[in-house]
Amino acid sequence: MPDQNGDKTQDPTPHRRQEARKQGQVAKSQDLASAVLLIAGLMILMTMGGGIIDFLGRYSQKQLGGAAWLQADSGFACFIWNETVQSLAKCLLPVFGILFIVAVIVNLSQVGFLFLPDKLAPDISRINPLKGFKRIFSMPGVMRLTFGLFKILIVATVALFSLYNQRETLIGLSALGLMEIAVFLIDVLFWTALKVGIALLILAILDFAFQRWKHEQDMKMTQQEVREEMKNLEGDPQVRARRRQVQRQLALNQLSKSVPKADVVVTNPTQLAIAIQYDPETMAAPIVLAKGAGTIAQRIRRMALEHGIPIVEKKPLAQALYREVDVNHPIPRDKYAAVAEILAYVYQLKGKKAPNIGRRAAA
Repeated sequence: MPDQNGDKTQDPTPHRRQEARKQGQVAKSQDLASAVLLIAGLMILMTMGGGIIDFLGRYSQKQLGGAAWLQADSGFACFIWNETVQSLAKCLLPVFGILFIVAVIVNLSQVGFLFLPDKLAPDISRINPLKGFKRIFSMPGVMRLTFGLFKILIVATVALFSLYNQRETLIGLSALGLMEIAVFLIDVLFWTALKVGIALLILAILDFAFQRWKHEQDMKMTQQEVREEMKNLEGDPQVRARRRQVQRQLALNQLSKSVPKADVVVTNPTQLAIAIQYDPETMAAPIVLAKGAGTIAQRIRRMALEHGIPIVEKKPLAQALYREVDVNHPIPRDKYAAVAEILAYVYQLKGKKAPNIGRRAAA
């Protein structure tokens, strides 16, 4: 049998997933975030790069041109430093802010919000050389190394083909002016980097799919593990069975005390049973002494027969009382008429005068 061999054939339980998530065991691809950030950075440079270059050019011209600085004290140096930082912040902070938002969105889309303060604590085992060698030369380490070499091969191939398509222009660069050469190189580098980013994004998506599959395989459980988890969460099956038996016995003991006091038992006819009592001298309305379904209903019927308590079959009333009224609670006002009709029948059998439930409750 698979369970005897310890094969993990069972899907992970919600508790297993929750515990693994608390320990940081989630399916995640770091390459996906890197590829998306690379493409996002290139898109930002495409839309905002011209403005950034113009600003940096004007600022450099301002700082390097004009009259010579004749002051060299610390106050003047602090002023120049603050001015430089503020100018660069106005130019670069929007770019870094957009990249930060993109990075947060990419990571949240993979694992959701995951706060693990334990991971921030120092771990001496991480700097253990022996464990480091084991991680490097383990099967996951070899797989990561192989995938890294494959990525390098793909990046080199894409870059080579991109540059190969521009070989004729590259050969004739010597005939172009300095500005034309700069514009051409920027254009070639940008589109080459974009193609590399798209290739890395495709590889990252495949890696993320593999990580999700591997995570699901690692999370699978054996039948024994499932049983052990159920035992830990819900208790030993024998203890639970014993607890249910005691609860049933307590319920039956309560029935043996309550049902003999009833005036009538309303049934559905066999699936539901509700024992009703009404004392016109002490009660404003009839109360439900006991109710049950299935085995409990059969027990109530049997006890009613043993004690000579009338049993009346009223399906709608039995269903309504079982659904709406708790044990030892009075029946609702809208059921007075139906219960009064039953009690009138019962009192007629006993040769007594039927009570007026509505008048007593109103008083």
